[in-house]
Amino acid sequence: MPPTLRLPVGGDKYRKRFRVWITSALHTLYKTFSTFVKVVKNKAYFKRFQVKYKRRREGKTDYYARKRLCTQDKNKYNTPKYRMVVRLSNKDVICQIACAKLAGDEVFCAAYSHELPRYGIKIGLTNYAACYCTGLLLARRVLTKLNLAEKYVGVEEADGEDYDVEEPDEGARAFRCFLDVGLARTTTGARIFGALKGAVDGGLNIPHQHKRFPGYDNESKSYDAGVHRDRIFGSHVADYMRQLQEEDDEAYKSQFSRFIKNGISADTLEDMYKKAHAAIRASPEPLGKKAKKVAHKRYNDKKLTLEQRKERVEQKKAAFLQSLGGDDE
Repeated sequence: MPPTLRLPVGGDKYRKRFRVWITSALHTLYKTFSTFVKVVKNKAYFKRFQVKYKRRREGKTDYYARKRLCTQDKNKYNTPKYRMVVRLSNKDVICQIACAKLAGDEVFCAAYSHELPRYGIKIGLTNYAACYCTGLLLARRVLTKLNLAEKYVGVEEADGEDYDVEEPDEGARAFRCFLDVGLARTTTGARIFGALKGAVDGGLNIPHQHKRFPGYDNESKSYDAGVHRDRIFGSHVADYMRQLQEEDDEAYKSQFSRFIKNGISADTLEDMYKKAHAAIRASPEPLGKKAKKVAHKRYNDKKLTLEQRKERVEQKKAAFLQSLGGDDE
């Protein structure tokens, strides 16, 4: 047991003296050791405090990565440094070619997965296969805009193999950009790299390695292109559809109700993506916006013209004179 503090016997006089002595001793110790404690957040700290950028405070932008993606070499002067921006939401996949300017980022071209129903993909607009199709659509759209679609065809039949655009000896070089993943986790097999693979197969020159593609084994340091090809054509979705249908038919009808409604089965899934790839290459241009006819409703009277105002004055004069004539009678 810890030793107990025993006060001297002899009345209240000794007790009061002992308390005073303990209090003074503790006060002396506090003053002695407090001189060695440095106050970090003092007045000078708050006077010199610099607030971080707004998008950093909101947790939206990684400025460490953005600085390295946007900084251009000085000897290239005003040459834009393009980025392939890939963002995933709950219902959409966004792929854009953007470059940084003083007034803000300027989007050169964009493709979205909600455009895929136009090419035959009506369901599953956020899976790996849809990301590949969105990246492919972006690549073909950019090259068509730059009149390079025929020169840089890319991989016409996706096989999952490594592919890099070959630079020609003469003529226009391939369109070069860099992948911008934002704050997303760059894990092996992530959907972001599906969009990257689609853009590379579409003919864009994007520096990359196969270490983050599905099918790469970190232990054996080997890459299986067949596994990646299955992901591109949605074989993992088809396998799960078959498995769920065998185990629980009610759960299958509930989970894949929209697939069933559109007549898509596990056997027709790969053909759907093959047809979509061909359709994207055939017509990558975006659809023009339809002009909306809006009928504006007025809540006040229309402004009268000069002639109408003069005529109105004449009518008032005539009515007044007529009323005077009636009073005389």
